[in-house]
Amino acid sequence: MEDSKHQFDKYYIKKVDTDKKSIYCHHDLMGELLIPTHKHNKAQFLYAEGDVVFVTTETKTYFLPARHFIWIPSGIEHSIHPKSENVMMRNLYFPVEKGEDTFYQSEGIYPVNNLLLQMMLFTNQWNGDLKKNSPNFVIAKAIKAILPQICLTNLPLELPQPKDARLAKILRYIENNLGETILFAVVANKFGFSERSLHRLFQKDLKMSFIQYYTIRRILKAIELLLERKLSVKEVAQQVGYSSVPTFSNTFFKILGQRPSDYLNGENIL
Repeated sequence: MEDSKHQFDKYYIKKVDTDKKSIYCHHDLMGELLIPTHKHNKAQFLYAEGDVVFVTTETKTYFLPARHFIWIPSGIEHSIHPKSENVMMRNLYFPVEKGEDTFYQSEGIYPVNNLLLQMMLFTNQWNGDLKKNSPNFVIAKAIKAILPQICLTNLPLELPQPKDARLAKILRYIENNLGETILFAVVANKFGFSERSLHRLFQKDLKMSFIQYYTIRRILKAIELLLERKLSVKEVAQQVGYSSVPTFSNTFFKILGQRPSDYLNGENIL
């Protein structure tokens, strides 16, 4: 255990932040299922492929689907939990500069367009520090510079962590019954709340309504099932409680910006 902690410290703290001015690059097949809570002085661009990655901060769990990236600002404590060992991750760590675009100050998940994919493909063989003014540094910096211009939709792929133990139980119940249609009135009654008081608890604790939470949770589960490539779109819709495929497809599109069928057939580039 001590050994793995030592390696972890060495990798995250010594390497990423050793050269304050470099852009640090790390591409790897995940091969492990947890990178414990840590932070770095550089901001992190993390792109994943192959499966889902859960990124947990103090207040939220972000759900990073394949072929998307998450931007993690400097100094934010986070842990990384890939859903399976065959997740491939590309990481670029950028030093913070004065007067940066406000885009870089917030966590966010974004789809990757073809331009960004091609630029990242170019970074394929890089590893370690990219020194200032080297050709690779200039290219990596261009990747960072283009983000505020092409990443216009911060996808709502995060779920807040409940602070209230009663709410935690309700969220577990939702989790365990995603294949059914879950009605708010039934949930309130089952857990001894009036609808009004449960609505208030959701808003106060999670800053979202029951229906917002439930919808996002169903779509996140659908993404996981689509990535397994074992079920058709219709079967996935049924597994997350949608009897109508068009309704499922429209909701998926509203949240992810693409249809379930397009997501299912998406290309991996790594």
